[in-house]
Amino acid sequence: MTEHRVLTARLGAMISAMQDQHIVVIGDVMLDRFINGEVNRISPEAPIPILNQTVVRNMPGGAANVARNLAHLGLRVTLIGITGDDDDADQLEKILSEEAAISAKLLRDNTRPTTTKTRFTANGQQLLRVDHEDCQSFSSSMQGNIQKQIAEALDGAKTVILSDYNKGMIEKPLIDMVLGHKRRDQFQVLIDPKKSDASLYQGVDMLTPNISEFHGFCRQWDIAPPNAHDLGALDAAAQRILSATGIGAIMITLSANGIMVCRMGKDPFHAISIARSVYDVSGAGDTVIASLGGAICADADLIEAAYLANVAAGVVVGKTGTATASPGEILALLHQYTPPSLDMMVMETKQWKAAGESVVFTNGCFDCLHPGHIWLLGEARKAGDRLVVGLNSDASTRRLKGTHRPIQNERERASALAALPEVDAVIIFDTDTPYDLITALNPDVLIKGGDYKPDEIVGSDHVITSGGKVEIIPTRAGFSTTRLNAN
Repeated sequence: MTEHRVLTARLGAMISAMQDQHIVVIGDVMLDRFINGEVNRISPEAPIPILNQTVVRNMPGGAANVARNLAHLGLRVTLIGITGDDDDADQLEKILSEEAAISAKLLRDNTRPTTTKTRFTANGQQLLRVDHEDCQSFSSSMQGNIQKQIAEALDGAKTVILSDYNKGMIEKPLIDMVLGHKRRDQFQVLIDPKKSDASLYQGVDMLTPNISEFHGFCRQWDIAPPNAHDLGALDAAAQRILSATGIGAIMITLSANGIMVCRMGKDPFHAISIARSVYDVSGAGDTVIASLGGAICADADLIEAAYLANVAAGVVVGKTGTATASPGEILALLHQYTPPSLDMMVMETKQWKAAGESVVFTNGCFDCLHPGHIWLLGEARKAGDRLVVGLNSDASTRRLKGTHRPIQNERERASALAALPEVDAVIIFDTDTPYDLITALNPDVLIKGGDYKPDEIVGSDHVITSGGKVEIIPTRAGFSTTRLNAN
């Protein structure tokens, strides 16, 4: 296998290992507002388009979007930041309160507004962005209060992300406080930087600048900014910066040219962009550092984590707004799986049983596989030696969920499921229920997620009569395909 094929094969295990890990995000929180509409005429008052507003969407932005990306990957997040004391802060806190995996510790400063970016779009094109913000440093008293919150969070941290949008939060005293914490040797610190002075970040484990930000570092050290396509020059420049600052590694996001990881004295790692289409790059950097930090928190090595971050970025740039990438979207982007026929699956199941292994069966649509799904599959896997997942076909899903579903086709959904280490096989069924599939496979354990009674579960009569058992697993609160894909 090539290195990239090995990394692709590791994606499912990395995402599975992220589930329920705890990570701390500190930084500039903001509200992203998207006002969409149609433009059909030019204003008679000035040569500008008239936007007929149709939809207004509010989303967490900045560090809050980093936290949201992490939560949608399955991690538990402590988010620390400062807002104004206004309606936009209320809106941001309301949205974050709906994310069960995020514990938001947001202080309010009544001397400044909540940072809000309002984007006006029509037909997928951004017409105007209006920023409402105050980028001055916070008062000493506010900095003292936020550092108390941070100190408490770091007592249990495994990985810390500092999300710097240059809005007054991530300043030298705060960085020094994090790096000087008594448990510093027990957590890694990643920073998404906005300041051009790389020496401010001395001693951090990882920086994730885009190419423009990296060029700012180069100018500081009198290095000619290298072209994004000149990988050798990029690494040479990075080596000089790493040597001068003691930073552990630099991961440069290169837009259409993918990502590049540079480490002191080691060969660089480059992964090309895999975006199928690019609609909106808003928040893509948040997704990169979130997926990178999430993987590191789950003990992935740096190259594995960077590869995952590159794949996740390829997902979100194909969406509009400050979007997130679900585990199912990440895994389906690269992983390919051919589901077995029923005859092949029956034969495989008989062989497992002949070897003394118990077979567990569960089923569902698993559209845009999310942490709630992964929780169910992980619990199901504990019930036996082999886990077989029955997957509703596209036609079956439409009959069950409506004509707007599935979001992912059956091959993508099967590939995402099969990439998880908990899953041994995925078989697609086209009927409204998996009853015929269950009677053909004769599983030892039938699993259903949700609030059911055993006699309400399709196939339970057959399994129990055959000497097997039925188990019901409560669903993980806060996750659903509809809610997570509302944007």
